[in-house]
Amino acid sequence: MATRSTRASAAVERLKARSGNRQYSMVRSGDELFCLVQTSGTEAPIKLSGPLALDDFVKFVDAFGPQKPKRVSKLDLAFEKQLGKKSGE
Repeated sequence: MATRSTRASAAVERLKARSGNRQYSMVRSGDELFCLVQTSGTEAPIKLSGPLALDDFVKFVDAFGPQKPKRVSKLDLAFEKQLGKKSGE
């Protein structure tokens, strides 16, 4: 059980880090379904997803909000540039 909650909470922590918004949280129901919510302090939490199974919840949260840009190396850039030259010939 702890591993299930850990995977879900880790996904929420990644979302918080990507978005810079610390108000995201998760709710777990008695039937082991997870829901993403946004707290606003004094008001009731806003549901951002319906009840989801663990794997679906993690996929939803990982796709939600801003995405982390992919790292591109100098070699990748040089390769793409070389491909561009060959297709333009």
